[in-house]
Amino acid sequence: MLCSRLLANVNNVSRGASRHIASLSVLPDTHQMLYKTCRDFAENELKPIAAKIDKKHLFPKEQIKKMGDLGLMGLCIPEALGGTGLDTLAYAIAMEEISRGCAAAGVIMSVQNSLYLGPINKFGTDKQKEKYITPFVTGEKIGCFALSEPGNGSDAGAASTTAKASKKEDKLGIRGSSTCSLIFEDCQVPRDNVLSEPGMGFKIAMMTLDSGRIGIAGQALGIAQASLDCAIDYAAKRQAFGQSIIKLQTIQQKIADMALRLESSRLLTWRAAQLKDNDKSYTKEAAMAKLSASETATFCAHQCIQILGGMGYVSDMPAERHYRDARITEIYEGTSEIQRLVIAGNLIKEYSL
Repeated sequence: MLCSRLLANVNNVSRGASRHIASLSVLPDTHQMLYKTCRDFAENELKPIAAKIDKKHLFPKEQIKKMGDLGLMGLCIPEALGGTGLDTLAYAIAMEEISRGCAAAGVIMSVQNSLYLGPINKFGTDKQKEKYITPFVTGEKIGCFALSEPGNGSDAGAASTTAKASKKEDKLGIRGSSTCSLIFEDCQVPRDNVLSEPGMGFKIAMMTLDSGRIGIAGQALGIAQASLDCAIDYAAKRQAFGQSIIKLQTIQQKIADMALRLESSRLLTWRAAQLKDNDKSYTKEAAMAKLSASETATFCAHQCIQILGGMGYVSDMPAERHYRDARITEIYEGTSEIQRLVIAGNLIKEYSL
């Protein structure tokens, strides 16, 4: 059953939230209500401050706390541990809507749910869950995930790390989410803090990334949808040659291409989420969803800028922010090149080649 914290806002849905409900009509009522709640929150709480968060590199602390109050910072965690108790499909839907409002808030939510809480919930002891899950689902505390090293990139298996936090990186996009290096020297980890058995760390990390790719696919979909919304809104108001430019064939073709890729990527993401919820293998499907959604986000953001023309290049409009935010979705949780290797590797196994 949907958490009462999420239901509280369903009856206060913004007018814009109804525009895309048709695409969710095949889903259960619970997921549609979640969609409405998250869309309303994104419209009222995140979209108005997204530009400020980006320009000033601010962590959206107040908004993250409100997301915790709604149950979004522990969506798939059992209610017995203080979580919302929903499934992966619900998480993917929520990720898209939150990211549509602010991609930085979306990735904070993704890391919290997929990369931090996910492996502890699956592999942790009861004592570890009580200590490292329950205090985090409210949004008061935020978890993190560290894997790659400066010299290794996508080759996570080559890690040599055996923590003072380093400087905060200045990034192209997703500026409201902090990224920094962690330095471990002569670091001793108490046995009670070891997740699962010694030697399982890399395997757990890889399994965690499979799940994380569904979250990032949702984030990418949110950026793509925001780009489409921006493009249509601008084209409907902009006049050229005595008419709204949305009536021009070239503009309509761009909008159609954006919508087609967006809906296709959304269905791939939902499929991966449903496979995970049904305890089926989903590694290939998660990679497909992440690859498709991330490339769609970049495509839609680029098309949005083209439709806006010169206005798309200025920082007063959200189009250039969407473009900067979209680029990272093709990098973290595995680059697009890595996703293609994962997909091909799994297909080769399926064909027993």
